[in-house]
Amino acid sequence: MKLDVNTYHEIADSLLRNKSRTLLTGFGIFWGLFMLLVMLGAGDGIKGLLTQNFEGFASNAAILVSSNTSVPYKGFQEGRYWSLEYRDMERLKILIPELDVVTPMISQWGQTAVYNSQTSNCNVTGVNADYVSIEAPQIKYGRFLNEVDVERGRKVCVIGKRVYQNLFPEGGDPCGTFIQVGSVFFQIVGVNYASGMMNINGNAAQKVIIPATIAQQLYNRGETVDILCATAKSGIHIVELEKRIRQVLGREHYFDPEDEPAMMFLGTEQVFTLIDTLFRGLDFLILLIGLGTLFAGAIGVSNIMMVTVKERTTEIGIRRAIGATPRDILSQIMLESVSLTLVAGMFGIVFSVMSLSVAEMIVRSASEFEPAFQIGFGLAVAAAALLTVLGVAAGLAPALRAMAIKPVDAMRDE
Repeated sequence: MKLDVNTYHEIADSLLRNKSRTLLTGFGIFWGLFMLLVMLGAGDGIKGLLTQNFEGFASNAAILVSSNTSVPYKGFQEGRYWSLEYRDMERLKILIPELDVVTPMISQWGQTAVYNSQTSNCNVTGVNADYVSIEAPQIKYGRFLNEVDVERGRKVCVIGKRVYQNLFPEGGDPCGTFIQVGSVFFQIVGVNYASGMMNINGNAAQKVIIPATIAQQLYNRGETVDILCATAKSGIHIVELEKRIRQVLGREHYFDPEDEPAMMFLGTEQVFTLIDTLFRGLDFLILLIGLGTLFAGAIGVSNIMMVTVKERTTEIGIRRAIGATPRDILSQIMLESVSLTLVAGMFGIVFSVMSLSVAEMIVRSASEFEPAFQIGFGLAVAAAALLTVLGVAAGLAPALRAMAIKPVDAMRDE
């Protein structure tokens, strides 16, 4: 039998004669591929969302926060609170040269920013210019703080996205204008549109960032700071420096370096490693469920084709009697199997792309992020190739059984 138009007509007639079985089996393939592609596309979208949440944040940084001691040390009782100081930056840089950036943060919560008749709740954060190495801003207008702002104690600020939208509902570049925070007026030099969920001491969208030197004076902090942030030089893991950092600060502030509750040390590298592990586990789970569903559908195709061959024993025997070769029989059964899986699979690909597009539009309309809940062209081609392989594998056993049918046995069964 040649693979011409008549061959495909025969295949279509065969599939139509078993409409209920064909639909049931085709639905199994369709559902398996649909679930696999939707989960892969959704998984990539979720990864993209999480990546956007952590976008711009240093992956090899440490956040240091002072706390109460939990053990006595050098005559001091347990439970004593100590504070990080501005001078600790220089101490750490000098005594631990492997550190690249050490920068302070001073925070004042529950403030209100005012511009004309517009107001916005905000958190005031004092930082140095090198804080961009810890949490990179996304500047929409203007610039970030620079070294001159910090050294001269300029009353300038960078406002977050939500503060900007509340104070300037009509939009436009606000740089150069003055806003009032508390009793102090600050000139806006930049607008930070960073929207990631990983922030230090509050959401970036609600911050008013000012020079740390001004924050010290305004809020009577003296030499104390709330947080120290540090990054390690290239090729060095920040967690490897934790013990030495604790020793330096413990010696200066009289707490036991082994007393972990006395100082919180949060390494961002650990957070990113945890996320990577989560991604790998999610990928494995998706592949396991999706491929399992697809293989179950392929087994269903094989069983249906086996039943079809058994019911068509007489037809196959007659065709053998009038000259059809075993190769002709093999070709038709294999093509029926491949056609069934491919047609059902194409519907699965189309519906999965449509479903992911709808999910993408919903997420974009409900959030500030731009997810990519889609599958790539390469993945679609790979899915079609996998379906072809599964179709061949599913039709192999029924085709071999059909080839083994002899005309005389077929007539005897009739």
